[in-house]
Amino acid sequence: MDAFEQVVAELFWSKGFWVRTSVKVNLTKAEKVIAGRPSMPRPEIDLVAYCGADNRLLAIECKSYLDSRGVTHAEACGSSDSKTYKLFREPVLRDVVLKRLVLQMVEERLCPPGATVQLGMVAGRVAGEDEPMLIDLFEQEGWLFRGPAWLKAELTKLSGGSYENQVAAVVSKLLLRR
Repeated sequence: MDAFEQVVAELFWSKGFWVRTSVKVNLTKAEKVIAGRPSMPRPEIDLVAYCGADNRLLAIECKSYLDSRGVTHAEACGSSDSKTYKLFREPVLRDVVLKRLVLQMVEERLCPPGATVQLGMVAGRVAGEDEPMLIDLFEQEGWLFRGPAWLKAELTKLSGGSYENQVAAVVSKLLLRR
């Protein structure tokens, strides 16, 4: 598990979600064919978070990109030649993977039948002035987007809360508490 995924998982956990990281989605052979990838390995979701209050699963891509240019709008929306962000760029693949994810979580008794699923991304860094365009794209598609400002705000909240023996909470207290 990647450290950024762990921080994001702890933030969702602090909001009352149960979380799993690095979730492999067990597509059937038929589903792989429908997705146009008959020999693909199992897709992996960085973070799956479940909220029992509204029976909702979040399938979240975690992109830190802290020492790079950051997430770009062109890559997320599919207007570049990049092969990244497949679930955001390829509707058939997205549909197949997210439907199977819900079935898998129900079969594993991690959520009840009827759960809805929402695709999302948490980005530690966004390229240039792309964040407003990413927010618009994600809202139009019904996806969840959380960027650097959200991360800072949530870590700041953790720093002011009661003691939790979680890495994100402890580090935020060390760095952000006065």
